[in-house]
Amino acid sequence: MNQVLATVQRKLLFESGLDDNSLSKALSLLTRGGACDGDLYFQSARSESWSLEDGLVKEAGIQFQQGLGARAMHGEKTGFAYSDDIVLPALLDASRMASRIAHAGADQGGRSLCVNTFQPLYQDLNPTTTLDNKAKTSLLSEADRIARAADPRVKQVFVSLLGSHEAVLVAGSNGSLAADVRPLVRLNVSVIVEHKGRREQGFAGAGGRWGYRRFVDEHQPEKLAKEAVRQACVNLEAMPAPAGEQVVVLGPGWPGVLLHEAIGHGLEGDFIRQKTSAFTGRVGEQVASRGVTVVDDGTLPGRRGSLSMDDEGTPGACTTLIEDGILKQFMQDKHNARLMGAPTTGNGRRQSYAHLPMPRMTNTYMLAGRRSAEEIIASVERGVYAVNFGGGQVDITSGNFVFSASEAYAIEKGKIKQPLKDATLIGNGPQVLSRVSMVGDDLALDDGIGTCGKNGQTVPVGVGQPTLRIDGLTVGGTQA
Repeated sequence: MNQVLATVQRKLLFESGLDDNSLSKALSLLTRGGACDGDLYFQSARSESWSLEDGLVKEAGIQFQQGLGARAMHGEKTGFAYSDDIVLPALLDASRMASRIAHAGADQGGRSLCVNTFQPLYQDLNPTTTLDNKAKTSLLSEADRIARAADPRVKQVFVSLLGSHEAVLVAGSNGSLAADVRPLVRLNVSVIVEHKGRREQGFAGAGGRWGYRRFVDEHQPEKLAKEAVRQACVNLEAMPAPAGEQVVVLGPGWPGVLLHEAIGHGLEGDFIRQKTSAFTGRVGEQVASRGVTVVDDGTLPGRRGSLSMDDEGTPGACTTLIEDGILKQFMQDKHNARLMGAPTTGNGRRQSYAHLPMPRMTNTYMLAGRRSAEEIIASVERGVYAVNFGGGQVDITSGNFVFSASEAYAIEKGKIKQPLKDATLIGNGPQVLSRVSMVGDDLALDDGIGTCGKNGQTVPVGVGQPTLRIDGLTVGGTQA
């Protein structure tokens, strides 16, 4: 038994008076009457948030969350119940309720447990204890000071620091037992600059699954403060974006959020099974240009979307979704994989014990190609270079999306020119994939700031890509 499992068992089970016999009894209740599958999910999480505004610490909050969820699956039906208390009566009641919802009947007997063996990505690190409170407030103050000193036009600075430590344990009706610990931190800097009555905003953030100490060692307050100010000052000089269909070059790293939203969600198994995705029934088909390979990889240590195991106890994996333009497979949780006759891929994720798992992305990115970024830019006679993105919307069924670029530039005769404001990219995910004409050799992942929403649940994710040239993407702007 690995040390992580032993630690989590002690914290979530033994200290609450539960043991393997308790789990076995609850699992037998879950699967009585022929339920084909089920699981018990235990979670304990401690999180904190610090914020500084106008040079003063405005908030320092701590939250604790603990509970259990019981799920029973019978055909396409799922029964689910949860409790905020990790005690035997609550565990058994939740198991009975989930079983009843899934139309269960007679008891099927006990279940013996077998430990799932995989190498955990993280040891039992609680990032919130890696710096004392004085050092945490110093991080905030340093970022504020550096941002204000970077440019006299800086009028407002907002800095936030977030950290959490989560322990989860999953017991499956097949007798599996698996556990994980998940540290997570994030540092954000947002600034507002003003010049001649014009105000613009800039933002920078970084994070991952490690401790606060890394922010100090890597001088992140200074880097993020200067980057937020730089972006805001660039926007002060931005001109209205030209509208119409144009060649668009996407920068490396965070612009992969467009890939995540416009394409990634359509490759999640529940949308495929329900036939609501534009990619339904297209496995083996050419869905993207040659040279386009997209993966979802939850095995990258320290990345925001990485997990030793998903929230069903399946080990994290690297899943190739699109290879050289050919659609290969989809991201699956246990429920949809079973109904579709497909393998699980380690993508069953949930926001908390009070939520059902479903197919979700981890770190989704496009692999590097062979062209340099300079070569790609030089190939464009006239177009838009989009470096950073803000919000966006996507229709999973059609694949249509709208995304706003928070930092963009005009390209004229192969050169990056003036910054643009109010550039909105409008397109269709599958069509965009087929219009990728050049793939850069500069693959980068985002800085650890991604959060994905789906069906009312949010989970941390990662995105990434190399520089891309897309031929014929509609740009919504203010000039015709």
